[in-house]
Amino acid sequence: MNRGEIYLVDFDPVVGQEQYGKRPALIVSCDEINDLPLVVTIVPGTNGANVCSNLPWNVRVPSTESGLRIETVFLCFQAKASDKSRFSSSPIGKLSEGWMKKINEALAYTFAITS
Repeated sequence: MNRGEIYLVDFDPVVGQEQYGKRPALIVSCDEINDLPLVVTIVPGTNGANVCSNLPWNVRVPSTESGLRIETVFLCFQAKASDKSRFSSSPIGKLSEGWMKKINEALAYTFAITS
């Protein structure tokens, strides 16, 4: 598992407004952490058609840029740690460094990180 890869992740069970079901998730933790037998940090994705606004804590990625079937919005404000047992066996997509820069900016906004 590597930073920037997208896996299908089973988010159930959930509570309240958390994303639920099987959906794409982008790995955002560094590869040093991803190589350990621990959890990895992910950002859930959702169908772009379901998100009408472009907000600074989300990143809208066209299908041609992710390898996924549909436009996907990665919800950086819902970043979370997940156990590797929730993940599909292989990645279903990957984001380029350019798109990961946009993810980094949305995560920085979410966590109020300034340089």
